Amino acid sequence: MPNDCGQIELSIRKKFHKQLFSRFAKAINEYGLLQPGDRVAVCISGGKDSMLMAKLFQELKKHNKFPFELVFLVMDPGYNPANRRMIESNAALMEIPVTIFHSDIFEAVYGIPESPCYLCARMRRGHLYNKARELGCNKIALGHHYDDVIETILMGMLYGGQVQTMMPKLHSTNFPGMELIRPMYLIREEDIKHWRDYNGLTFLQCACRFTEGVADGSQDSKRQEIKRLIRNLKETNPFVEANIFRSVENVNLATVIAYKKDGIVHHFTESYEENAGNTADVERDDSV
Repeated sequence: MPNDCGQIELSIRKKFHKQLFSRFAKAINEYGLLQPGDRVAVCISGGKDSMLMAKLFQELKKHNKFPFELVFLVMDPGYNPANRRMIESNAALMEIPVTIFHSDIFEAVYGIPESPCYLCARMRRGHLYNKARELGCNKIALGHHYDDVIETILMGMLYGGQVQTMMPKLHSTNFPGMELIRPMYLIREEDIKHWRDYNGLTFLQCACRFTEGVADGSQDSKRQEIKRLIRNLKETNPFVEANIFRSVENVNLATVIAYKKDGIVHHFTESYEENAGNTADVERDDSV
């Protein structure tokens, strides 16, 4: 049986403080995700990540370092009744005062043969921004974690032919004055799972209509391939995950062929002669 809310909160405060709350607070401080006077829409999908994020925000609020407000926002894009009940039940158990609103996103993207997940994600984001702004919020918070970040980096390289990452915060281009933040940015997925299992909690795996028939709520997607690749690499290099994460913090523009800034491509030949003697070659090292 799941613990009561008090025990769930105690586990965040004590047993999982270092793995969860400390990393949550570090991301907020390091990336400047929260400022006095913010009103944040904490977006809850019903999965383990967003439900934990809601509890971490509640814990942060208790510290009262500066004034900010929270709205716990759940968008129902067309969940089946059982999934909707699970979200409501978990929110009640964990004492998260959710605001639920409905959209028809699942209906809109169902049957689209190409990139339904991409379209669904874009539409969900737009609905969340719109509702959050309607509720007087200036930020939306999403529950993406450290593993999402490193998987996105590799997916971009291996399947998109580009070096990019999932940013800890972004200004909205379509909703002026709104910002997206990811305060779970430094939290490991395995620690989220340990917290969930320690408290005997059950959350939605994936409520998408495309995966409802899959027993474990997953599908053999490109992201699942990347997860397996990282696991395999970790068997011979235990630091591979941290190295992937740090790779986008340590980009040396003098040693890349080209990069984009504000939609404009800058090629190394533009400044090649100017930088003569100022760049070092990156030699191949088979010993690494």
